[in-house]
Amino acid sequence: MKRSRLTQAAVAVTVAAGLVLAGCADADLAGGEKQTRLSVLATDVPQIQTLKKLTKRHFTAETGITVDYTLLPENEAREKMNREFATQAGTYDVASVSAYEVPIYADNGWLAPLDAYVKADEDFDQDDVFANLESSLTGDDGKLYAEPFYGEGSFLMYRKDLFRKDGLTMPANPTWKQVADLAAQVDGSEGASGICLRGLPGWGQNLAPINTVVNTFGGAWYDMDWNARLTSPEFRKAVGFYVDLVRSHGQPGPERMGVLEILDSFVEGKCAMMYDATSLASSIEADSSPVKGKVGYVPAPHEKTDKAGWLWTWAWGIQQVSEHKDAAWEFISWASSKEFQELVGREVGWTSAPAGNRKSLYEKPEYQQAAGAWYRQEYTAATDSADPKDPGVGPRPYTGIGFLGIPEFAVLGTAVSEQIAAAIAGRQSVDAALDKAQDLAQAAAAKYRGE
Repeated sequence: MKRSRLTQAAVAVTVAAGLVLAGCADADLAGGEKQTRLSVLATDVPQIQTLKKLTKRHFTAETGITVDYTLLPENEAREKMNREFATQAGTYDVASVSAYEVPIYADNGWLAPLDAYVKADEDFDQDDVFANLESSLTGDDGKLYAEPFYGEGSFLMYRKDLFRKDGLTMPANPTWKQVADLAAQVDGSEGASGICLRGLPGWGQNLAPINTVVNTFGGAWYDMDWNARLTSPEFRKAVGFYVDLVRSHGQPGPERMGVLEILDSFVEGKCAMMYDATSLASSIEADSSPVKGKVGYVPAPHEKTDKAGWLWTWAWGIQQVSEHKDAAWEFISWASSKEFQELVGREVGWTSAPAGNRKSLYEKPEYQQAAGAWYRQEYTAATDSADPKDPGVGPRPYTGIGFLGIPEFAVLGTAVSEQIAAAIAGRQSVDAALDKAQDLAQAAAAKYRGE
């Protein structure tokens, strides 16, 4: 990517025209040009850590744009982002928004549409982006509001060496019942827990996998009249199953462990199985990983549905009030590009390239070779996961797989996740947790029932 990209696309502001791309702070460069500074808020995950390490030496060197990152754990990043965008404070130019936030933020006018930039920036190759991710980042007005940095589905990861040692076979397309039986049999093998699952409160933490279990067990949060269904037999059975599985054969202290914590446990050899995001495979298969080459990958477990799992993306969006939208797009165009994936492949390793967002990555022999253990399952999970519009059994008035696509879910989901985490910790029963969650869900949907 070159600085001339935006100029050629007629969307950058040039110094010659008497205008300067202004950032949060400017510094004089040789020749009197101003250096642009962008502020970026993002989740602290390995892919973005890699992006941060490469930014100065490549993006800033090529464009003159300095990027100041604020990286936070997911729950903290989301809380800060919600405050920032709701108030349109303008502290950050770009944020890593998700498939949940984008439609809501777009509807409120908090994100800048990207269509004009995409149209002018031919090098970006929007047609290469997975269509399902592009759809999830498109507002009700048909405009595109974010570009995926990486996308993910979910799958089941398991220690092939431990399974061989214990004479166990992983089915090619396992059900949750089969997974639970295997977890019981492999639990304790070489000191490993049977399975690692998220238990940490947060709608993007324990509820992400729990909702996929609810969907495939036949449960739903609401019926078509927006009456809460969290105490239905299907919902109770799904949550009871998850809580019992993690309490009986999961990692110690599961209520304190989110995605990063269980990833660490799995990489350290403390888990025989883990159900979580496809994006974690690159860390599992990293050269420094003690379990590299020992892990097998199969589709997300199902029960009453043929497919399960989730569809997710962390994407880059521009805050509507940002005064630096041209520079912000130049950053997004670089960070979400095919060229950036190739850069990571060359300099860091192909298993570290942000995946799940572009078709072309899966056509590269280098990626196929490096990610040979999982790239086929990753591609399938990203392109053929459960349908966000119909993820379970029977109709429902909302969209979403691991979340509900309504503004109230950020607060509702967090509150419900806390009740379930208390059940995971053994502080209350599943029935007690869901009785409280039912009341929360019923109150949250009052306006949809016309009350």
